[in-house]
Amino acid sequence: PDLPGALTLGLALVALLAALTLGRDGWLRAPIGVLLAATAVLLAAFVAVERRSATPMLDLSLLRRPLFLASTAGGLFTGLSVIALFSYVPTLLQHTMDVTPMGTAGLLMVWSGTAFLVALQARRLAGRVSPRHQLALGFALHALAVATMLGAAGSGHWTRMLPGLFVSGIGSGLLNAALPLLAVESVPAGRAAMGSGANNTARYIGSAAGVTLMIAVSTSSGTSSHALA
Repeated sequence: PDLPGALTLGLALVALLAALTLGRDGWLRAPIGVLLAATAVLLAAFVAVERRSATPMLDLSLLRRPLFLASTAGGLFTGLSVIALFSYVPTLLQHTMDVTPMGTAGLLMVWSGTAFLVALQARRLAGRVSPRHQLALGFALHALAVATMLGAAGSGHWTRMLPGLFVSGIGSGLLNAALPLLAVESVPAGRAAMGSGANNTARYIGSAAGVTLMIAVSTSSGTSSHALA
């Protein structure tokens, strides 16, 4: 096992998340700068370790493959954008629209239920729409969904969120179907497990960083739910 690689990457993520968490009290502070610098140093150490390891956690030569890079970046940005945003939506609904917790769960079912159904049906696209095109369409739909939800808090009514939740559900379903397939197809057969692992790791890293950043921004001094919405 690549213990040095796991250790350097893990410590880099700890430093990054700590920096993002401290950001709620102001971003231009020395501790944040130190933590971000530590993140950069540890990531550089991770790269150096992986280059020298006989059994690397991540074969860096795979990053020269455009489809693998697209798959990994897609997983990262799915976490940063989609998961981070929808981790904040319940707060938005309950604090600016007075939706009950059960009502919030029901509204999120519009997104998650649609994503589930679309992901199941996405297999019908095999051979007609490539995974990378599904990926692009998924992100485009999610961006459109976010645009439709802008100003929803100001409207004061939860129905304003429904179109965006539905469209984003379609986009998320396409992303969830395309990312694993692209991760495996973009690497040699003997590296399929590494491709899948890299994709999942990137998604979880993006999720952790995105949720932490969203919380830091929404709870920072002088920021309110209404302002963010």
